[in-house]
Amino acid sequence: MILPSLRLSRSTTLTMLGTVAAVVFLTWVITQSQVSARYPDAPAKQVKQLRFEDRSDGSIAVFDYQTGKQIDSIVGEAGFVRGALRTLAQERKRRDIDSKPPFELIARQDGRLTLIDPSTGRTIDLESFGEINAKHFARLLRLDSQATQQR
Repeated sequence: MILPSLRLSRSTTLTMLGTVAAVVFLTWVITQSQVSARYPDAPAKQVKQLRFEDRSDGSIAVFDYQTGKQIDSIVGEAGFVRGALRTLAQERKRRDIDSKPPFELIARQDGRLTLIDPSTGRTIDLESFGEINAKHFARLLRLDSQATQQR
């Protein structure tokens, strides 16, 4: 079977190229608008290295990484805390990193609170999720304050 040759007029070709260019441009604009903008971080006022460990009873044990001492236990739903930790743990799993390296909980001089996983570079600006949710992590800074590293 012989296929007819496809001949496009100049205006049709330009219209098609313009459409492709517009689609590429719009895709780029949408992608760029989804990139989150972050304000520069204020200096750290207080830093605590923490390790979290799942327990068989469903709770999460919280350890001060410097001393190895358990400073808290997260019992019950604690949806925001569990969600934030799950997000960081999934990234570690994706990169084949175990749960041994500590997370850093940082209170900044401007009042913001940040949870960082130095092993992956992931950062969660906790105040972005509301004051009540950030307070769940802020209380971990107050617990066992003598083990907290000052910077």
